[in-house]
Amino acid sequence: MPPMSVLIKPASGNCNMKCDYCFYCDEQNKRSISSFGIMSDHTLKNIMRKTILHSEGFCSIAFQGGEPTLAGIDFFRNITQYEKHYNRKHIRVEYALQTNGLNINEEWCRFFKENHFLIGLSVDGIQDIHDKYRHTKSGNTTYEQIIRAAGLLDQYGVDYNVLTVVHGEVAGRIDEIYDFYKNKGWHYQQYIACLDPLYEKPGKYEYSLLPAEYGKFLVKLFDRWFCDLEMNQQPFIRQFENYIGILLGRMAEACDQRGTCGIQYVVEADGSVYPCDFYMLDEYKLGNMNDTTIAVMDEKRKEIRFIEESFKLTQECKQCEFYGICRGGCQRSRLKTDNEMYKNYLCEGYKEFFEKCLPKMVQIADMIKKSN
Repeated sequence: MPPMSVLIKPASGNCNMKCDYCFYCDEQNKRSISSFGIMSDHTLKNIMRKTILHSEGFCSIAFQGGEPTLAGIDFFRNITQYEKHYNRKHIRVEYALQTNGLNINEEWCRFFKENHFLIGLSVDGIQDIHDKYRHTKSGNTTYEQIIRAAGLLDQYGVDYNVLTVVHGEVAGRIDEIYDFYKNKGWHYQQYIACLDPLYEKPGKYEYSLLPAEYGKFLVKLFDRWFCDLEMNQQPFIRQFENYIGILLGRMAEACDQRGTCGIQYVVEADGSVYPCDFYMLDEYKLGNMNDTTIAVMDEKRKEIRFIEESFKLTQECKQCEFYGICRGGCQRSRLKTDNEMYKNYLCEGYKEFFEKCLPKMVQIADMIKKSN
């Protein structure tokens, strides 16, 4: 049995913020039941049991939302107890949690530290950019509370990375953001391209990320990163590290950089399982952790041909000089063409990035090879 990667939404899409570009709010609006509330202890126990018993050697359990901390800290304390109960094979269990930071206090930080949780903290750059789209339901700003949360995580020595959604505002001011993150000591950074609503023509919203903007953003960010790398002071930027890994013959750790969808189990608060966080819709449901075996869910994945759909790239894409490293990007960012194949909406941006930055990435990979 292979290691399992499980992403759990313990509070469904419930959140104490209302970000303008939230992709999960969009998904909730496109299915028959928008929210499943807070996960029951019965469902949690079944998830932990099936996940741990199905894994060999290692499993990854992550929590997302909505805002997962709305489930309460006792919910997460139960998780660690269920791990101890079911983990008779003594497999390695790694925990991660993505949060907007509003609920983070000293009690949460002590729990994260004691139980070795890796935290993803959502921050969109500097204050005016962040507060433009990331606000409470009543429209109040959130940036100062997020900075306070980061300070608490630092104080308690909790491992965390900063996740930034790349929309037009972020893309256009990445130099300022890079400097700010550097001054804050935020060494681990993830940048996620902003998604337009599913099944809608992209580019029409104020927050929409345009392909040309994305290309310029990647080039600027890479140039800053490369300058710091030459001084051995570079932050860990997941996307760049994965590209260099590909050049070294390794499998990309991020599924959007592998070119095809992988095997994931994304679990809603009622136990319903979906193949990807970006496709938690009725038509993609694989089963339920309360009454469906992993084997049956895997067969359902094959039946709906979820992974196979990600193979269907245009010939133009496959014949591109950068295909070997680009691999068509994330399926969620692809648009279907007239012949039922796919091409990435952000293709123009990727091409600009690889044209300008791939030689330096090759240079880095060659240096690593020589040093080993």
